[in-house]
Amino acid sequence: MAAYQINSPLSDTEVPVSTIPGGNNKRYAQQRISQGTGLLDLFERANLTADLRAVEDLLLERSRSRSELITAASIHTVRSGGKRLRAAMALLAAQLGSYQLSNVIHAAASAELIHAASLVHDDLVDQAARRRGRVTVHTRWDNDVALMVGDYFFALAAAEMSLSPDPRIITFYAQAVQTIVEGELSPVMVAEPAETALSQYFYKTGAKTAVLFEAACKAGMAAGGGDDAQTNALGAYGFDVGIAFQIVDDVLDFIGDEDTLGKPAGNDLRQGTITLPLIYALEATGSPLLRALIEQDAPDDAAVEAAIAEVRTAGGVDAAMAEARRYIAQAIGHLDVFPDTPARRALIDLTLFVVERES
Repeated sequence: MAAYQINSPLSDTEVPVSTIPGGNNKRYAQQRISQGTGLLDLFERANLTADLRAVEDLLLERSRSRSELITAASIHTVRSGGKRLRAAMALLAAQLGSYQLSNVIHAAASAELIHAASLVHDDLVDQAARRRGRVTVHTRWDNDVALMVGDYFFALAAAEMSLSPDPRIITFYAQAVQTIVEGELSPVMVAEPAETALSQYFYKTGAKTAVLFEAACKAGMAAGGGDDAQTNALGAYGFDVGIAFQIVDDVLDFIGDEDTLGKPAGNDLRQGTITLPLIYALEATGSPLLRALIEQDAPDDAAVEAAIAEVRTAGGVDAAMAEARRYIAQAIGHLDVFPDTPARRALIDLTLFVVERES
């Protein structure tokens, strides 16, 4: 098994370069758009492959407990993989300063451990049977094991933070975890009126997803010796990337398939989760079909498929992707304060990957 999971190069992105701030950033983004950006290519070009492998090895090492059950469930979770975007962002942020892997590896691992903990708990709350095509912890073992494993990952993350060279890193992640919990308990309650729905959606998205991207970038910059201004710039970059990442995730629920996503298309609709494409589609059309589906506790497959088609036809997917691209352009603009280096180019590449990914 590979040390960490990465995707194959993807097709050209649709980020409108005219909206990307900054001369050098804009020219570089134009070049990368013409070439296409995949994580494999990105990690190799940024010389991240070996360092990400070291992070992965550390995650597996930390997963080994005196309890055989916790060890098995923890390793199962770590090996479920993921893109390791948060770790990569921490490493790249550190490269904008004075880079030493030994200084940033604990910050990078902390981000992935917090992410893993939140996913285990999310799956438990949602009673999701699979994650990225793999059986979830509570399904393979039971709810009690999932609860304990999530707590164990949070504890491991705290231990990693304490090993980081800059005390600000503990603050960044502690605040992020607090906000993630608040976001988990702040679902989007209504799809109309659009103003209310959008306010609830962007708060939840920022709290549940974007704050950990933000914290990973700030922690990486701090580990690289960055000052407060540099750290805040990287945090703003990470937050905007995180918002775009979640929007694309929500879009994929309407345009992806189970083989690619590792879960059924329309899964959010089945669970009654109101996301941006649905909000925009309902705002544009006032569709009775969509209103009826929102009111259903357990819509059948035919109702979900009809709703997916309605959202696409109404332009909900296109409008949501336009918003994701706006956040990506904004994220790239935050990098203007840094000189043109391979690390900054890789951070631009990462934003382009976010909007062109297929899973």
